[in-house]
Amino acid sequence: MEMRFIDLHCDTITGKGDVPFADWTGHVNPDKLRRGKALAQCFALFILTREPELRKADDVPPHVVFEHYFDIYQRELKIHAKTLAPAYSVADIQANAKKGRISSILTVEDAVALEGKLEYLDDWRVKGVRMVTLLWNYENELGFPHSRDSELMELGLKPFGKEVVRRMNELGIIIDVSHLSDGGVRDVAKLSQKPFVASHSCARALCDHSRCLSDELLHLIGERGGVVGVNFFGIFLRAGSEVTLIDDIVRHALHIRNKAGVGALAFGSDFDGISSKLEFCDYAGMPRLAAALAKYFTPREMDMICSGNALRVMREVWGK
Repeated sequence: MEMRFIDLHCDTITGKGDVPFADWTGHVNPDKLRRGKALAQCFALFILTREPELRKADDVPPHVVFEHYFDIYQRELKIHAKTLAPAYSVADIQANAKKGRISSILTVEDAVALEGKLEYLDDWRVKGVRMVTLLWNYENELGFPHSRDSELMELGLKPFGKEVVRRMNELGIIIDVSHLSDGGVRDVAKLSQKPFVASHSCARALCDHSRCLSDELLHLIGERGGVVGVNFFGIFLRAGSEVTLIDDIVRHALHIRNKAGVGALAFGSDFDGISSKLEFCDYAGMPRLAAALAKYFTPREMDMICSGNALRVMREVWGK
């Protein structure tokens, strides 16, 4: 049986901007998804409002940045309707696969675009958003990011962040704790009644970077039925690395399996949001990565890692 993949995070929509998807030479485009045997791809609308060199325009409100990239996303789906189809449920993913289409799942990276308004979250749900990364590398209305400062790392969710977690549970939107402080992750674990994810994160025990997850947090996510999508960025896999080696991804996958359980292991590439040179080039190289992992996992476990674990969380949070 052919292995198919679900990737929980890429920055392609923001990264490519107005470049037509078919002409994009980055990690992800329709042809590379097809050649890489994609079942579903989570496309993040990355809200670039905090770093001047990344900002779309000065003084543009975050919710306007969201709408700008949402329009780009919608346009590309229409252009590539023969290859990509939106998915709002697991049933949609299965139906799309039967029709020979790759499912496209809309996500948001940095809930700063909520601008402290819970009603915007309801609007996102209507627009098809099915996962939200609570913040990026900066403090927002919800909470605090990862930090090298141990005191800052212990800061938890703000009151609005707790409201958002509860409302995401009610709406059936997956909570993503990547980039969040350790204290914030613990608060999500206490508050969320449904599994949550770290869509694109690695193991801190193997690479001492604050963006990576401690063994305690890996265990916590696995215990709560969530998943960790292994990030492919070289500096999160091996300290100071400018390349992404398959062996390093395998090391992190094995460590996450040991600390969180095989049921918590998934892919969260961070494609088109990372600058390291990949040994397997781009999404089309995913089968090569899977072949390396298959030396350490059973066929059933490989099915779980490549898509089954992500589908389980989606089903539990979204419903059927």
